Amino acid sequence: MSGEAPLAATFEDVRAAAQRLRGVAKRTPVVTSRMLDERSGARVFLKAENLQRIGAFKFRGAYNAIAQLDAAQRSAGVVAYSSGNHAQGVALAAWLLEVPATIVMPADAPAAKLAATRGYGAQVVTYDRAQANRAELAAAIAAERGATIVPPYDHPWVIAGQGTVALELIEDAGPLDVLLVPLGGGGLLAGCALAAAALSPGVRIYGVEPEAGDDWVRSWRAGRIVEIPLPHTIADGQQSRAPGELTWPIVRRLGAGVVTVSDDEIRAAMQFAFERLKLVLEPSGASALAALLTEKVALRGARVGVVLSGGNVDAATFADCIAAVSAAR
Repeated sequence: MSGEAPLAATFEDVRAAAQRLRGVAKRTPVVTSRMLDERSGARVFLKAENLQRIGAFKFRGAYNAIAQLDAAQRSAGVVAYSSGNHAQGVALAAWLLEVPATIVMPADAPAAKLAATRGYGAQVVTYDRAQANRAELAAAIAAERGATIVPPYDHPWVIAGQGTVALELIEDAGPLDVLLVPLGGGGLLAGCALAAAALSPGVRIYGVEPEAGDDWVRSWRAGRIVEIPLPHTIADGQQSRAPGELTWPIVRRLGAGVVTVSDDEIRAAMQFAFERLKLVLEPSGASALAALLTEKVALRGARVGVVLSGGNVDAATFADCIAAVSAAR
């Protein structure tokens, strides 16, 4: 539309990212289920990013960003801050591209995630969540070393890399009427919106966030970015406090809306995926499926894409989630 400010990334950026990721990222399967179709009254296509390298979509954006650094930038290394999937995505991408990586992680991050990040060759710098600001710490490290910061979502190259999720989904499943995408900072949703809007004109694109972390819903209603306190939810990958400065305009322009799901609905979706689809999902990775199962959006008769964004959950947490569903029955 004339007069509108240019967006941080474009569909052509997503296409370029797909070329960089070809043969590096997994082309994750599109899963279908007759039972799910009957239950929802829709034709459902699930994009299983829980089967991606490092167990989540985050590898796509991290690799696309680091792959575009010049020789001097690569030599100086990259710095990222994350307590989970972005940390592992940057660590693996940097290792593959032979770039030194430093990841700022909270000292109380799950031991498995700390070990996995170190296992990919990254240096891990820990901090106290209550005493330090991770972004400021990462910026200080980057300044000292002349390194490049790779943000978890608010960066054009990261957004474009995440958009390859929807690009592949629509290439494999065909045009969609509705697309449901888990929503934290908005990198995945923004990238997928760029791809889906170009490949399926008229598609309704919805972000799905936890009820406790409804910063996007509040922002959508206000028509501007609204910040909330750090939310408490089992969906640790969706504990954002406000939409990203770059992701917000893309989603606002191309999206149809944002809906929320409760922690209990997320747990039930995790159980459904495990028992009926034989897929293990982390809480954040199950939120869009939870929205479909609870009919948060009108879907009857539609062709619906659902992004299952990740499967990095430890056995004890997964067992607790499943047990909570059974106990509530």
